[in-house]
Amino acid sequence: MERKIIATSALPYANGPIHIGHLVEYFQTDIWVRFEKICGNKCLYFCADDAHGTPIMISARKAEVEPEKFVERIHKEHKKDFDGFFVEFDNYYTTHSPENKAFSELFFNRLNKRGSITKRSVEQSYCNKCEMFLPDRFIRGTCPKCKAEDQYGDSCDCCGANYQPTELAEPHCATCGEKPVLKKSEHYFFKLSDFKEQLVDLIASGYTQKSVANKLEEWFASGLKDWDISRDKPYFGFNIPGEKDKFFYVWLDAPIGYMASCKNYCDKNELDFENLWNSGDYELYHFIGKDIMYFHALFWPAMLLGADFRVADKLFVHGFLNVNGKKMSKSKGTFIKAATYLKYLDPEFLRYYYAAKLTDGIEDIDLSVDDFVGRTNSELVGKFANLASRSIPMLTGKLDSTLGELDGDGKSLIEDLIAAKDSIVGNYESLKFAAAVRQINALADKSNRYVEQNQPWAMVKTDLEKTRIILTAIINAVRILTIYLKPILPKYAEKVEKILNVESLQFADVEKLLVNHKINNFERLFERIDKKQVEKMIEESKNGCQASDKSKNEDSIEPITAECTIDDFAKIDMRIAKVLKAESVEGADKLLRLQLDLGNCQKEVLAGIAKAYKPDELVGKIVICLANLKPRKMKFGVSEGMILAAGPGGEDIFVLSADSGVKPGQRVG
Repeated sequence: MERKIIATSALPYANGPIHIGHLVEYFQTDIWVRFEKICGNKCLYFCADDAHGTPIMISARKAEVEPEKFVERIHKEHKKDFDGFFVEFDNYYTTHSPENKAFSELFFNRLNKRGSITKRSVEQSYCNKCEMFLPDRFIRGTCPKCKAEDQYGDSCDCCGANYQPTELAEPHCATCGEKPVLKKSEHYFFKLSDFKEQLVDLIASGYTQKSVANKLEEWFASGLKDWDISRDKPYFGFNIPGEKDKFFYVWLDAPIGYMASCKNYCDKNELDFENLWNSGDYELYHFIGKDIMYFHALFWPAMLLGADFRVADKLFVHGFLNVNGKKMSKSKGTFIKAATYLKYLDPEFLRYYYAAKLTDGIEDIDLSVDDFVGRTNSELVGKFANLASRSIPMLTGKLDSTLGELDGDGKSLIEDLIAAKDSIVGNYESLKFAAAVRQINALADKSNRYVEQNQPWAMVKTDLEKTRIILTAIINAVRILTIYLKPILPKYAEKVEKILNVESLQFADVEKLLVNHKINNFERLFERIDKKQVEKMIEESKNGCQASDKSKNEDSIEPITAECTIDDFAKIDMRIAKVLKAESVEGADKLLRLQLDLGNCQKEVLAGIAKAYKPDELVGKIVICLANLKPRKMKFGVSEGMILAAGPGGEDIFVLSADSGVKPGQRVG
């Protein structure tokens, strides 16, 4: 029986280009959607650009265009990038649309009518120099929870805490550096706590993965707070009904973009939106990254429940992409734009590599450049494409391009490949793509061993018909492996279908034999990756980002902080310290816990260097410690000092070290 399914991916923000980190999510969703379609199910894939918010407004100003024109340009660039990687949306739309506006107002009015919207005066950060209320991401300061410095106004990258911008310590405007003042403004709030019981039941029903559910339990335990859904002008977005100078916060209308994209598709294709979205006739699945699970697992389903719309059947959450074991880096050239990748490499190489790493969990995946090159050449080229290139040209060149029948050995091979179907289907369905790829590779190995055992290149010199039988088995293996790979490699599959002279392959075709059939001439399926191509791509990414960063720094120079006197400086006591112990801090991605020997005492320091150093790299290292820093209580313990480091941040941090001959406790300077 045909299933009817709707799938969505999180909306990319219309403030910059698509990069290879973004593509993890769109590949995961696209592979799953293609799999469902190849299984004979009706599956619709909707997405859109997230086109509102202050960052877009400011970027448009810098580009000297209206925000509408700016997001139109970005939309075209995004769509071009997705097309280049064969991400096949049924509709790719924008949140800056009449459908999105209508739905946003409908949600607001329904929630307001049921009493789940409240209005109250709030104090907000206001920059007198910029003459505007500062949105969350335009305030920087010290995290109120763990005291990490230079954090955004809404969440901490160090400890993961969520908070209000007014809770930041030592706040400053991210644009001009001025200290903001507090001003009162009337704001609208969504009463999230109204839906706590329904949300608890939803999560308990298996709405998302267990690890995500565990994190949500922490948020439930700490209490669900009212959510500020309004923003003051200037702001690029939709006006709140009845208001002139207040706008919907971008996170309210962004997920509504899924529905708007679906509605736009329905209108263009004369379909009933209510039937597709709200009737339950279609299964509904959201794919998102773990950084936005708070919004999608709490706010979004609560909004849907309150506005009498259905909640998705499942929320699939995935992890991030690291490159060479570390966060993507502009300075190292591993922050690679989708468009830059496409200039140098086949898009299906990246689709395959990600698929070979993706599981049903939320763990980060790693793109090792050397592994990427080696795996592509050995598996895609050396196994799958090679199996076809060793058999098809021989059949077309020596045997009139015509397949024969299978003998006992050939049937045994094909039966083994067919027998794996249910397991491979199950792994695709449950998002265990890496497991599916391992199985398909094992089947390719078995098929290539069959070639080696039968040596058709030698057989063709003495027995043409026996060779035809051998090649018939090999080419049927190529066909079955292609079906298994088709969700991941759609263009590769199209080439094979053309060569084999068959209609579009489906999973239902796995059991069918291709015998006594005439095929077409062979065409090359893949070319090996030359490491130099990858090096050029990385170099271009490095140079492009350096130019971009230089321009950005010239436009917005970090302000100098308040002056200090020589007496202030004299208070600083820097000492040589030896790292006795280093360990990761559970729950904090950026922190390492260091035990330092300062000669006459030991100190425990929490250092935000986990992106740059592994714990075992630091043990025994001689470092410089600010020894008389007042101990600071943080979420993860008390930090009794600070080690000196330099660099732009992330993995580009370098701990200042001293000669190994100096003694711990020795004063510096």
